[in-house]
Amino acid sequence: MHKGLDAAPATAQNKTGLKKSGAAGSAQAGGAWETPGMAISLKVNGVNRSVPAEPDTPLLYVLRNDLELNGAKFGCGLAQCGACTVLIDGKAVRSCVTPISAVTTSEITTIEGLGSLEKPHALQRAFIEEQAAQCGYCTNGMIMSAKELLDRNPRPSEPDVRAALAGNLCRCGTHNRIIRAVLRAAQANGRT
Repeated sequence: MHKGLDAAPATAQNKTGLKKSGAAGSAQAGGAWETPGMAISLKVNGVNRSVPAEPDTPLLYVLRNDLELNGAKFGCGLAQCGACTVLIDGKAVRSCVTPISAVTTSEITTIEGLGSLEKPHALQRAFIEEQAAQCGYCTNGMIMSAKELLDRNPRPSEPDVRAALAGNLCRCGTHNRIIRAVLRAAQANGRT
């Protein structure tokens, strides 16, 4: 089982009825778990992955607990805060309420799929330059929602940015810096 699971509900790895694979129930290299069910195939950040999970398991739990992609955060669990936002076929979606069975034929992009430390995405760079985070918990969801906006509207106005991010909550109050970061990213891409 993964250490530091912060998503409250159970995932395929920690539900009852699971057994650890290997000789006499011991862990194999990596401590793989077997489920009395099925493996679900997903395409995440351009890579085909297979996870042992029930079809109704929220995508967020699979991303964090099974695939160890921790950018999407568990905030409210009700699709209200935006901390868990990922892109599904280019559309910003709340992964906390999206069952994995609904995305088996989709392209899933997480914050980890946008850029790297060596070559950050324009939005990631702009958020750093504008210091658009305090605690940073909402930042990844904000960036993913902003990515959808810039992909469909390369020249957003400030009201466009505000509308696109209206469903993403920031309790630290860095909204103005976040707006500036999105506009900066659009400008850096030669879009405004």
